[in-house]
Amino acid sequence: MPYVFDAYGTLFDFNAAIARHRAAAGPDADRFSEIWRLKQIEYTWTGTLAGRYTDFWTLTQRALDYTFARVPSVDRKLRDDLLGAYLKLDAFADARAVLGELKRRGERTAILSNGSPPMLASAVEAAGIKNDLDAVLSVEAVRMFKPRPEVYALVTAHFKVKPPEVVFVSSNRWDAMGAAAAGFRTVWVNRARAPDEYNDLPPAAVVPDLTGLLSLAL
Repeated sequence: MPYVFDAYGTLFDFNAAIARHRAAAGPDADRFSEIWRLKQIEYTWTGTLAGRYTDFWTLTQRALDYTFARVPSVDRKLRDDLLGAYLKLDAFADARAVLGELKRRGERTAILSNGSPPMLASAVEAAGIKNDLDAVLSVEAVRMFKPRPEVYALVTAHFKVKPPEVVFVSSNRWDAMGAAAAGFRTVWVNRARAPDEYNDLPPAAVVPDLTGLLSLAL
């Protein structure tokens, strides 16, 4: 049974980029990080809806430039530092342990991400989880972003399984919705204790962190 993980927000902490430069960013650091993330995801949706594809790294840079304009208290001289940090985001503390335990149990593991292949390779290497993954799948292969069904189909094609045989794990509720629509058994990692939504496509389980995944009977 493949266990497939979203990358950003699920295995990798996207707030780590601004956290490393919090003192230089100043009091608006958290707001800056939130807007950067929201615009990054918005650009994937609007581009896909318009039938246009731009790789995730380019969208990440465009979102950052927008955020500097929106939050002028943060010095634009931090741009290169923030982008460099984004390529080597910290993994959540539970990520490596959970992936390692799944491999010990004989499960297949993978990432399915909006990230471009170079971004993902850098993040995986920095987090030290390369040996705990059987595959790192990027939307680059279909040139559209989640939650398009073509993206989730990359998993079933790679592992040669049917959708109900896949456990898909994401901290993004909209991503869990997309995976559920594709027929996967989904686990929503609700790190932020956010309210539920997309009630017509509920996850199979909700856990507060990745360690909760190990005690589930799926």
